[in-house]
Amino acid sequence: MEWEEAAQGFAAMGSEARLQVLRCLVRAGRPGLSVGEIQERTGMAPSTLAHHLKFLAAGGVVTQEKSGRSTINRASFERLDGLARFILSECCTDMTRKAANDV
Repeated sequence: MEWEEAAQGFAAMGSEARLQVLRCLVRAGRPGLSVGEIQERTGMAPSTLAHHLKFLAAGGVVTQEKSGRSTINRASFERLDGLARFILSECCTDMTRKAANDV
């Protein structure tokens, strides 16, 4: 994952409201939720929710699929996994380097 792609994903999650929506979708699992179901679970106003879903989808952490008159929203588990791997990819490397230099 490139820096720009990672930054877009993390920016998409950059508010409490968007994190609340994303966690709601993560809890729902692969089947996802309709906009109405997310609204019921979060209590967000429809226009506010639509704004946050658009932002999350643009960042690639949520996918949206039309199903009749509804839109099903799903957490993009692959993208979220990639973001977690990106941020943790260099975990503790400075400590390893320091330990090697201390020998």
